[in-house]
Amino acid sequence: MKNRDLLIGFATGAVTAFLVKEAYDRKEKHYSADDVLKSVKSAFKEEGPIDGSWIFMKTEPYKQHAVETEVYKGGITRHYEDELEQFEFLADAFTGAVLEVKKV
Repeated sequence: MKNRDLLIGFATGAVTAFLVKEAYDRKEKHYSADDVLKSVKSAFKEEGPIDGSWIFMKTEPYKQHAVETEVYKGGITRHYEDELEQFEFLADAFTGAVLEVKKV
């Protein structure tokens, strides 16, 4: 009986640890900064060619009213009607959705 109880306890612990790890990984999963930048670049390319782009690989906390999340900060540079335009954007790190775009 003792070996059986030990085996059952070990199996239960291993399964529980696996399930907790999976739940934690799903909760904290960030979009890759490169994927977010590719998405933003493709949206800007629909309006014309872009000259440059950048993104910070580390997320930053962001709060707007009661909503809190983590965001990536990035930027796009392009020529439009013989003028250089620069934009900065914030994208949600969990969903990849662009939260804000502003012309600099």
